[in-house]
Amino acid sequence: MSYLVFFSMTPIGTGSGVSRHVAKVVKVVERSRLPWQLGPMGTTFEAPTLKRAFAVLSACDRALAGLPRVSTLIKIDRRAGKGGRIRSKVESVRSKL
Repeated sequence: MSYLVFFSMTPIGTGSGVSRHVAKVVKVVERSRLPWQLGPMGTTFEAPTLKRAFAVLSACDRALAGLPRVSTLIKIDRRAGKGGRIRSKVESVRSKL
C-alpha cells in the first residue's frame, strides 16, 4: 500500500512571510526519512501506512504549536501496490511532454 500525502500548513496572523514556519514543517518531514518533495504551494510525502502518514502530519502540527492559528490542507491518495509513486507519477508526465 502507498499513501501519497499532499499538505500545506499556513500560519495565520504572523505576517506575510511564512517561510521560516514552513521550514520547521519541512524539517519534520525530512526527519521522517520518507520520500518527500517540496512544492511552491505545499509538500508531498509518501508513507507506507495511513498511521505513519498521520504521525508525520501530527508531528508537523506540533512543530507549529506556538502559533496562534494554522490552516491545514491535506489531500491523500491511497493505492494498492508498491511505493515509489512520488517520483514515478512525475516521471510519467514528463515522459509525455
